[in-house]
Order: sequence, then C-alpha cells, then structure tokens
Amino acid sequence: MGKVVVLTGAGGVLCSTLAEAMAKQGHKIAVLDLKIEAAQAVANNINESGGTAIAVMANVLEKASLEAAKEVVNSKLGLCDILINGAGGNHPLGTTSNPHLLEADLENTAEGFKTFFDLDPEGIKFVFNLNFIGTLLPTQIFAKDMVGRKGCNILNISSMNAFTPLTKIPAYSGAKAAVSNFTQWLAVHFSKVGIRVNALAPGFFLTDQNRTLLTNPDGSLTQRGQQIIDQTPMGRYGEPEDLISTTLYLCDDASSFVTGVVIPIDGGFAAYSGV
Repeated sequence: MGKVVVLTGAGGVLCSTLAEAMAKQGHKIAVLDLKIEAAQAVANNINESGGTAIAVMANVLEKASLEAAKEVVNSKLGLCDILINGAGGNHPLGTTSNPHLLEADLENTAEGFKTFFDLDPEGIKFVFNLNFIGTLLPTQIFAKDMVGRKGCNILNISSMNAFTPLTKIPAYSGAKAAVSNFTQWLAVHFSKVGIRVNALAPGFFLTDQNRTLLTNPDGSLTQRGQQIIDQTPMGRYGEPEDLISTTLYLCDDASSFVTGVVIPIDGGFAAYSGV
C-alpha cells in the first residue's frame, strides 16, 4: 500500500523528479511549492502518468501556511508518512564577487561588486531562513503525523558544501551545514518515536538557480563551471535522476536501521583533494 509523501519545493527541477519517482512506487504525492502553478504542473504530470498527486501552495517560512497545507494533505490523501524537505536556495546578497579578498577589492567601486565586508545581513538571513527554517518548520508541522507510527521518515536536502564550504557563498554553505547538523539532531530526537531522519548532499546539478553561473548562453562552461568539472572525478554535472535511487533507499523500509546519515551524491567532488 502506498504511503503519503509530502515534498516541499517540489515545483523545482530536482524535487519534481523525486516526486515523480516516488509516485511510480505507488505512493500518494503532495506537491508543495510557493508557486502553485509549478506545483500543479508536477501534479498533473504524475496524475496523467497514472499516479496520485495533489498540488498545494505552501510557504515554508510561514507556519500558518504550512498548517493550512497540512489540512489539505490530510483531508485529500491522509496522514503524512514521508516528508522530503526540498525547499532551499541561495541569494546574491549573501554572495561575494570574488573567491578571495585582495587589498585592491576594498577600493573597487563597481556597481554590484561585493566583498565579504559588503554582504547584506538581510540577504544572509534570507538564505539561512530558506534553508534551515524552511526545513525546521515543515518538520514541526508534518512530523506530528508520524509519531508512533511505523515506516515514517524525513529526508532533508543538504549539500556537498556542507562538508567543505565553497568560495563566494558563505551564507549558503553555512545554511546547508546547519541542515546537516539538524538532520543528525532530529535523528536522535525522534529515535524513540519511530521516525528516521536522513539527508542527501547533492553535488553540482544544473538547475534554474545556478545555470547562468555555471554555463554560458551557448552552453559552454563558465570559468567556475569548468573548475567544478575539473574538481569532480566523474567529470560531469549530476542529473536529477542521479538522486532517485538513494532517495528511494532512504525512504524505504529497506533502510529501517539507517538514521542520521548525510549521503553525498556528487560524483566524488567531496572526496577529491585536487591532487
């Protein structure tokens, strides 16, 4: 019998792929996203393929919005068995222009140029809230359905730069490190009530958020994009489908003794020293 799976940020490239994969396993899918049109498109694809899915608007930073979403999920699909916290992202205001600080940077007055000293606290707060609070609040709301029931689990989305921070994006790196730490904390906290908690740590996947940073309009790699490929032993970006098998394993009862792990899916990026 299929379980009820709730995915946040499920209108995006990666989590929509996971939603469709979970639906093919016979699960009932609640596609949550701030953009209801994107969520509806994913739900339509699932339903047209013979699966069961509903689209629900939810703001992962507003508890009232999540509570309203939970009422819809419970009334249309039932109690939540699996929660995938997929909402997240970065913001330009939490990003430096250069990977390293040079003395000359302090005199750079070019529009939009940012050193570490110019980072906007509001931009940093946005990134931390979206990734960490945007994982914590949905867990508070939907994990209540799981307490004391068998086969329930939570899957968070961390990042390989939670292990080793990337240059230029201190807010995102720190926020994802918080997600990894929170995953371990939750695994221990929920261990007595039958809820497992694990996380994926994707490497570099081309998404709508990073495509312009990693590729040029003609499809060739930017300098940063080439650096990433050179640092990835498998020599390519990840495909959304690369996340499916690990997701299915962690969300399945086959991993019933696995909790508190953060699994890199990065083509060997985190393991490579560059030498």
